[in-house]
Amino acid sequence: MPYTPLRDLPPKAGWRPGDVLVVLGELFGRGYANGIVDEARRAGMTIVGATVGRRDADGALRALAPEELAQAEASLGGRIVNVPLEAGFDLEPADGGGPTPVDQLKGLKAGDWESFRLDWDAVTRSREAGARRFDRNAATFAEELERAVPKGANVLLVHTMAGGFPRARSVMPLMTRVFRGTGEKLVPSAALWGSDLGKLWAAGFEEVTSRTFQRLVAATAPLRARAGRVRYVAYGYHGCEVLVGGRYTWQSYVPYLQGWAKLALERAAEDAWNEGVRCTVFDAPETWTNSSALFLGVEVALYPLLAALRREGPGSPVPAEVEARCRALVREGATLEAHLERAERYLAAPELTPLRELATWPQHSTPEQMEAMLAASAELLALSADPRNPVCAELSRAVVAAVGRLMFDAAWEPSAPVRWLNHDVVARRLVTPGA
Repeated sequence: MPYTPLRDLPPKAGWRPGDVLVVLGELFGRGYANGIVDEARRAGMTIVGATVGRRDADGALRALAPEELAQAEASLGGRIVNVPLEAGFDLEPADGGGPTPVDQLKGLKAGDWESFRLDWDAVTRSREAGARRFDRNAATFAEELERAVPKGANVLLVHTMAGGFPRARSVMPLMTRVFRGTGEKLVPSAALWGSDLGKLWAAGFEEVTSRTFQRLVAATAPLRARAGRVRYVAYGYHGCEVLVGGRYTWQSYVPYLQGWAKLALERAAEDAWNEGVRCTVFDAPETWTNSSALFLGVEVALYPLLAALRREGPGSPVPAEVEARCRALVREGATLEAHLERAERYLAAPELTPLRELATWPQHSTPEQMEAMLAASAELLALSADPRNPVCAELSRAVVAAVGRLMFDAAWEPSAPVRWLNHDVVARRLVTPGA
């Protein structure tokens, strides 16, 4: 996949009242998708959402109950097509009878992850059953969606589905050791990736992150025939350029085990593009999210945005406004310059040199890198008055807003199936809000 960063601000999009934004996924809390939903709302578009559904006590997947639906629609600010689009297969019984993958994981004992073996025939049958279930529900969703889209209206479909970790308590201690472990507590990601558990995670990531995109593009083919301009966007991650040593430098969070699935998502978009579907995967920058407690260190790359804003907007009031909001979150005695210095020290660290190679992404963890990353994360969070609302959370809000506007505008007349959104264009978007 060629490296195709978006360098220039796209022209203002032509989305208008009567057009429809479709969120293919479910909004939980405040995340990336909220940025593009906010843009659609400002443009007067009709907003239509999806749901993953809910699981009953017996494990059966169902649509939202009336009170759940009302709450979801109030949160979205639009209508929800109430067809369960849960992706993946971890809770899917094996076709023809058999345990779900999560049932199999009930036998996992702490410390036995290397020797633990799965019944792969049952896993395969669960995966196939999950795919068929998703295809059926996607077709029903698409039929109902068509009725919600006025003939000739323009449509922007936003794929937000990601993840795929098996929902089993037995894997949580292992996840902590992979993503937050150091010394003897560290489980190297490469070792995990080669185990049966790692292979199960990889299959789950692929089903949820990339194959859902393929299936939803296929299911909504009839919509493309009757609507006006139809565009698809999806959220990728493939590292991000940030300022290091005064130069925009590509770097990545390590270990990003969902990376192989994000590569598959990029390939799916490229395949669809070659078939005439106008779609783009936007490889977005790192943010501080609800899952950051597990993936500590991913947020370190946010701090250099302060320097990018200064560089890209020397005559704009925005850098000073963002810095003022950030400064209000700094603990007594700390400074924003201390944040920038500590983040730079980590991002320029010699132990990261082999990991700053775009061609070898995604990379696996090393003991030295994990030690340096987690130490930097801890020290930076300690510079905030409230570690639950740190400086990087304010920077994250700025990134979400900028990325939402960039995706919203670029999708009107897309130029490539994959685009990187680096700190240069994110900062430029923030300091030129009227453009």
